[in-house]
Amino acid sequence: MKFIKILICLLVFQASAQQGGMWIPSLLEGMNEKEMTALGSKMTAKDIYDVNNSSLKDAIVHFNGGCTGEIISDKGLLLTNHHCGFGQIQSHSSMENDYLKDGFWAMSLSEELPNEDLYVEFIVRIEDVTNQVLNGVNANLTEAEKQSLIDKNSNALQKVTKREDWQDTKVKSFYNGNQFFLFVTERYEDIRLVGAPPTSIGKFGSDTDNWVFPRHTGDFSMFRIYADKNNKPAKYSKDNVPFKPKHFLPVSLDGIEEGDFTMVFGFPGTTDEYLPAVAIEHITKEYNPTNIAIREAALKVIDAQMKASDEVRIKYASKQARIANAWKKWIGENLGIDKSNAIAERKAFEATFTKALKEKGLTSKYGTILPEFDRLYKDFAPINIKRRNFIEVFLVTNELMQMTFRAYQFEQTVLNKPEAFEQAKQSFANTLKGIHKDFDKTVDKGVFENVMPLYNPGNVDPTIYNKSALVELDSALKLIEGSKEDVLNALNNDAAYAYAKPMVEEFYSKLNAEYVAKQEPIGALQKQYMKALMEALPNARYFPDANSTLRVTYGQVRGYSPRDAVYYEPVSYLEGVIEKYVPGDYEFDVPKKLRDLYEAKDYGNYADKNGKVPVCFLGTNHTTGGNSGSPAIDAHGNLVGLNFDRVWEGTMSDMNYDPEICRNIMVDLRYVLFIVDKYAGAKHLIDEMKLVHPKKSSKKKK
Repeated sequence: MKFIKILICLLVFQASAQQGGMWIPSLLEGMNEKEMTALGSKMTAKDIYDVNNSSLKDAIVHFNGGCTGEIISDKGLLLTNHHCGFGQIQSHSSMENDYLKDGFWAMSLSEELPNEDLYVEFIVRIEDVTNQVLNGVNANLTEAEKQSLIDKNSNALQKVTKREDWQDTKVKSFYNGNQFFLFVTERYEDIRLVGAPPTSIGKFGSDTDNWVFPRHTGDFSMFRIYADKNNKPAKYSKDNVPFKPKHFLPVSLDGIEEGDFTMVFGFPGTTDEYLPAVAIEHITKEYNPTNIAIREAALKVIDAQMKASDEVRIKYASKQARIANAWKKWIGENLGIDKSNAIAERKAFEATFTKALKEKGLTSKYGTILPEFDRLYKDFAPINIKRRNFIEVFLVTNELMQMTFRAYQFEQTVLNKPEAFEQAKQSFANTLKGIHKDFDKTVDKGVFENVMPLYNPGNVDPTIYNKSALVELDSALKLIEGSKEDVLNALNNDAAYAYAKPMVEEFYSKLNAEYVAKQEPIGALQKQYMKALMEALPNARYFPDANSTLRVTYGQVRGYSPRDAVYYEPVSYLEGVIEKYVPGDYEFDVPKKLRDLYEAKDYGNYADKNGKVPVCFLGTNHTTGGNSGSPAIDAHGNLVGLNFDRVWEGTMSDMNYDPEICRNIMVDLRYVLFIVDKYAGAKHLIDEMKLVHPKKSSKKKK
């Protein structure tokens, strides 16, 4: 195919130490390998990805579908972020065993805690299947017909793909639907919690420090993968044994210093690096601000209530973190786009693209793309904003509204498929139980009073909290007892459901339908634009947008200057934790034992050459959501850090990577080891790992 030929051409130009990009690990040979070498890597492409032999990819897992994890021992010990394991830590916590506040450490295999529905997924192999998936797809088909044929081809391909009985397959789109890869995967579902520091370490700095350097957060947690006696995936069983991996990552005690090579290997979620200027302008000037306002209104209530009550703190810890994370990210994204003058630069790039179309005689083929983007986004913007605002209120911030939303889905299922009544009722009951597990009526009412005016001003009725059966679990479950007619009648007479139903109906009948109709041509045009870019500007760099598939991003340890006369050094230290310490504070309290270790300078083998304990460091790796928990790997293939964040000014990298200010933030593995060993006293976990000194070994070889 012509598109593939263009990609092949891209691989032959001379490599340099260019930063940025999320690269497919099976395609690293050639340009990427040379670039990594130029940045200081000593690894080959096959060291990173090899189907026939063990390689780094065999130590990397997709953690519960949203984060990344890595195996760090031959007994399936797994490392990821504290915030990635937060839901599991919270689920095991109670007023009696407050693992969020006190931390948790299993001192033996028998003490490790199972986690319902938690899984990890390995990538066995990756195959380019573009020709098979696009077979028969042509310009005469409608977008719906094209997608239907693509789905049909993908399903047929997966059925005939050679794999083991316990393995699965998935086909993913790349370059906006111009290329397709098949992934053969293995999923393990017996994953047990091994260790987690207290929130005062694992989430130190909380919202104030989130996305902001210098960070001093020990954002890590430890799990273990279990398998059956044959080392194959199995549901939880007491008979399961620790998993034996094909490869695990040795841990470097030599750490990092500025200029060192770093590679982040993981599952980045989504990016939109090839958006037109009009789209970036819409997102940062119209779309983001409205959603920021809704989350800010919710957080104002939740934060105050969490500080006032330990019970509320435990219930809302995970929810608050989810709401706050994107809220602050969007603010930083807007700041970064503005600071980097990204919209103007994208417009200048589009002028270059337009000029290239003329020079190559492609204007008649692609010349209408940019004007069409302008027209489509002008029409799309209002519905995109309104639809997302609905989601923010009904599915993200307010739980009573979430219950009404799920109630509407339940009602529609029953009306359209009466024979499924009992099954639908049970499913809805389980949903209600899940929401009420961490629900507080007072907190949720406060959130409702703050967020609903931002979505539907003039129609805010907080009295529904005093009238609705949905606000208490027992009465909510009684509401759906009886016959189909009784249940639907009771539901429609409930105060909260009667209040919310018109808005939910509008979402389904108008907002979502209109959004889908107006987004479809934008998606089709984006696909055409991607193809046009590669034809018009074939020597430019094109990495595929993130789509939750395994990727490699490489860079170096580097500081940065966010604004005039300010420079951030690339490494933060334990001294910074103590400097930020505020006794009893929700965000900046420091456990006494950690303070005592600092005062005694009892650092074990985990201090750097200056006698200081490094906590976090910066790199130029191009990361995004989903890279949380990804390993930071040194030039020799050893673990040196754990990716968990980006700098505030660099969160715009989802749309515009700028090597001057885009930095990812990683926990230094020496801090992880220090906490596990000296703070937690879990030396048995350190003994499981393979600790190495690659820098000392390199010096000896010289």
